[in-house]
Amino acid sequence: MKQGRIVITGIGLTAPNGNTLAEFRGNLLRGVSGITTVDVRYMGRHPAGMCTFDPLKYQRKKDVRIGTRAGGISIYCAREALADSGVNLEGRDRGRVGIYLGITEHGNVETENEVYNISQFKYDTKFWTHHHNPRTVANNPAGEVSLNLGVTGPAYTIGAACAAGNMGLIHAAQMLRLGEIDFALGGGVSESPQTFGIFAGFKSQNALAAHADPTKASRPFDQARNGIVISEGGCIYTLERLEDARARGARIYGEIAGYCVNSDATDYVLPNPERQAECVRKAIAHAGLTVEDIDLVNTHATSTPQGDIQECQAIGEVFRSRSTPPHINNTKSFIGHAMGAAGALELAGNLPSFADLVVHPTINVDNLDPQCDIPGLVINQPRTAKRVDAILNNSFGMLGINSTLVVSRFRD
Repeated sequence: MKQGRIVITGIGLTAPNGNTLAEFRGNLLRGVSGITTVDVRYMGRHPAGMCTFDPLKYQRKKDVRIGTRAGGISIYCAREALADSGVNLEGRDRGRVGIYLGITEHGNVETENEVYNISQFKYDTKFWTHHHNPRTVANNPAGEVSLNLGVTGPAYTIGAACAAGNMGLIHAAQMLRLGEIDFALGGGVSESPQTFGIFAGFKSQNALAAHADPTKASRPFDQARNGIVISEGGCIYTLERLEDARARGARIYGEIAGYCVNSDATDYVLPNPERQAECVRKAIAHAGLTVEDIDLVNTHATSTPQGDIQECQAIGEVFRSRSTPPHINNTKSFIGHAMGAAGALELAGNLPSFADLVVHPTINVDNLDPQCDIPGLVINQPRTAKRVDAILNNSFGMLGINSTLVVSRFRD
C-alpha cells in the first residue's frame, strides 16, 4: 500500500438532506433528516428520501427528457466533483479518464413506467418509447456522464447491490494503480424510489419502514425500528495518483488506504456477521493498520431488526480487544437507504471529521436495542473526538456481497 498512493481531490453529491458537501454535513451535525413521503404506484404513501438538485444545471431539457433519473443524478454529481477538484477536462486526454459508478438497480424503473404507460392505451406498443433500450442498459448512468463530459475512456457501472457505492471508489483506485487511466470519477448512484417494485419487494419481506413521522422512519439500532426507508441520491469523487495531485497543488480530502470485498455465500438476503467481520479485518490489514488505528466506523445498518443486530455483532467482534472503542455512527438515520449510492454518500458525510474532529450521530434512537448496544455508538448528538486519522466505511448488500473501505488522513 506504500506504492501507488491514491487520493480523493473532489466530491460532488446530492442527498435527501443536501446538494453540496457543506449542506449535507451541516444537516448531519444539526440532526436534520431528509425523509419525506411519496406516492408509490399501487401502494399509497410511504416514507422515502428524495433529492432536490437542479437537473438543468448541467443538462439541457432535451437531455433530461431523453435520459434517466440515475443519469441526471450522475451528471450532476460528476460535474460538481470536477468543479470541487479544480480540474478542467479541456486540458486533459479524455481517453485517460475513467468513470466507475456503483449501482444497485437500473432499468426496472424505465420498464415499469413504460408498461404502465402502454396500459393506458390497451398495451399498444406503438406508444412504447424508442429511448427505452439506452435508458435500461446497466451501464446507463456512467454512459450518460461520458456523453455529458465528452469522456472517451472507460465508463461503466459496477453492480454490487448495496455494497456498490464503496465498489465505485475501490474500482477507481484499482484502475489508477494499474495505470489504465490517469484520472477517475468514482462513486455510486441510485434512483430507487422511482420504482414501485422495490417498495413492494421490501413490503413483502416485512422490511419496509413505516412511521407516522417520516423523519423518524429510519431508526437504526432503535428497538422500534421496522424496516428500510428507500432513498435516491448520488456521490461521485475525483481520484488521482498522489504525484499527479501534488503536481497541480490539489486539495486532498483523504487517502484510499485499504479495502476488502468478500461474499457470505450463505443466504439471498440475510447477512452473515462472520463474513462481515472478516471483510472488516481484511480491509484494515490491507491498509497496513490495526484495529487500534481505526477512529471512526460508519455502519451499513439499514434499520431492519435482524440486519442491525448482525452488523453490531460483527463490529463488536472485530473491535472487542480495544481498551477504548472507535466512534461508531450511521448516516441512513438521516437519509434512508440510498442503495447504490449509500456507501459513497455515507463516506462523504464523515470525511470532514478529519478536519473538525466532530463525529455526526445516529439519530432517532429513542430506545437503544440491547442487542445493538456496542461500545462507541454516537447517538442523537455529535461527539468531538480526540483523533480522527482513519475512517472505516461498511457497505453490505443482498446475495451476500460485503465491502469495507478505509480512508486515512492524508499525510506527506
